[in-house]
Amino acid sequence: MTFNRYLMAAMSSLLFAGSVSAQTPEDPAVTACNSTGLVALQGQSSEITGLVFDPESLAVSAADTKVEDVSVKTVILGEAYIERKGVAGKADRFVCLVGEKGKVLLTFFTAK
Repeated sequence: MTFNRYLMAAMSSLLFAGSVSAQTPEDPAVTACNSTGLVALQGQSSEITGLVFDPESLAVSAADTKVEDVSVKTVILGEAYIERKGVAGKADRFVCLVGEKGKVLLTFFTAK
């Protein structure tokens, strides 16, 4: 399954989503996206030491959609600060797709 399909599902699910609201970093879906995102980023670069989501920018949206046969239950959009050697740079945007039972399906970061 290609990234473009996941991204299209994320964007289209926002159109059909339930409520969208700012969430606290303690939200289980936000926590799951943060931890899996950090692991993925550290796999790309050993300089990455931390990941901080900006709670004011978070939009957590309930979804009831599928990408092929994979259910997407939550879409999270927001800004994150990637720490390299303990120093955070500019905010990056991210999207995170969460499936059934809180399983993170995709976390994608992009520079503004």
